[in-house]
Amino acid sequence: MAHGSPIDVNEYVLEDTDENYVLGLMKNADILCVGHSHKPYHRIIQSALENTKHVINIGSVGKPKDGNPNGCSVLLTITETGSPALKESIKVDFVRFPYDVEKTARDIENSILDKELAERARNAC
Repeated sequence: MAHGSPIDVNEYVLEDTDENYVLGLMKNADILCVGHSHKPYHRIIQSALENTKHVINIGSVGKPKDGNPNGCSVLLTITETGSPALKESIKVDFVRFPYDVEKTARDIENSILDKELAERARNAC
């Protein structure tokens, strides 16, 4: 799990990031969960060793960048007898839930936080 990538907290691992580069990031892992871009996706890559690699962007709560103002999280299920290296052993469900952006913006405005953050929250989608 990493906010950006396993090597840099601010690095984007996007759905179209070069496959060989992503495999290099995952040399010791079958599953990589990231964020930073706030765009949910599940990408499956077949490595040269015939192992399946999974890259999952969890999404965002409060600052979505995929056009959907609802919060997003992931329910990751790995079968009890399976292996992450097998495609059918991993199930990824994106869970969307209501998120009150306006309440959050008002709470920011009524706090010691920079008031500009309230407008960023309102315009995040």
